[in-house]
Amino acid sequence: MKTMHWLLRREYWEHKGSFFWAPAVVALVMVAVVALTLAYGSLGPAMHAKLTVNGHEFTRAAAVATMAQEHRVGMANAVANGYIAAAAPLFGVLPFVVFFYCLSALYDDRRDRSILFWKSLPISDRDMVLSKALTALVLAPVVTFVIGIVTAFVIVLLTLFGAGFFGIHIVGLVLSNPAFWLAPLQMIGLLPVYVLWALPTVGYLLLVSSWAKSKVFLWAVGVPLLVLALMRWISFMTMSLMGVGIDVKWIGENIVMRGLGSVVPGFWLPFGAAGQASMLNADHSVSAGGVFVQSWLSLLQPTVWIGALVGALMIVGAIRLRRWRDEG
Repeated sequence: MKTMHWLLRREYWEHKGSFFWAPAVVALVMVAVVALTLAYGSLGPAMHAKLTVNGHEFTRAAAVATMAQEHRVGMANAVANGYIAAAAPLFGVLPFVVFFYCLSALYDDRRDRSILFWKSLPISDRDMVLSKALTALVLAPVVTFVIGIVTAFVIVLLTLFGAGFFGIHIVGLVLSNPAFWLAPLQMIGLLPVYVLWALPTVGYLLLVSSWAKSKVFLWAVGVPLLVLALMRWISFMTMSLMGVGIDVKWIGENIVMRGLGSVVPGFWLPFGAAGQASMLNADHSVSAGGVFVQSWLSLLQPTVWIGALVGALMIVGAIRLRRWRDEG
């Protein structure tokens, strides 16, 4: 356990730029954009624009100040249930970080011959490969989730503060809503779902990384896409000649797409049986609780566990390949 702890720390410090600084910089840019937008909106001409209501002119701030209480409550509920979505750009960074980290994780050790140094230490190939798998499946998502939660908090507080300049005083309504405080916990609670869904991609990429001598990206991405294109052509020819064909769409969605894209957070939602309405509140705002429940319900699909098993087997294959594929 202690060895694994230090191996994980090593992976983090060697790739801190990808795991921490990449999402941190994106988060800072997001906060800066929101702050500048709110500053312009509160101090600029939009704040003093005229609105005509029933023949009477009001400033925009005065018109909003007369908003009915039920509308304020509805707005507060929407913010409390959906503010965590403000971190969505960070969740778009995570799959790129994990994808390219896995591609280079075992290949770079062989390319620069550092694998010879690591093999001279009393560290098993199993521990080395598992540390890289855990880094991709757990460490990188946790860092991104924490940065995303902090970023969402800052953005929603800035937004609520800026809304006060327009007479929309809903800070108390938002902070007193249980959904506001449950949303970060629900996000962290999705980590096991992410791990199970991401296992096929992580296992596949580590297997390719441990096997390929060069052009890792082409082997990992180009070959599956080329095979899929060939299957589509064969299906077209057999359908034209014999009236039967291959279900290329199913293969593309459930094998190729799952194998290459399941490291994307929320990737599992389109595969679920639940409709969009189950993840919305009565006022059609996004419900963090609904997304949480439907994400866990996605684990009822047998294909999730089949994919996780296949991913685990590919990690085992990567461990065995590393035992002899040292390029030296």
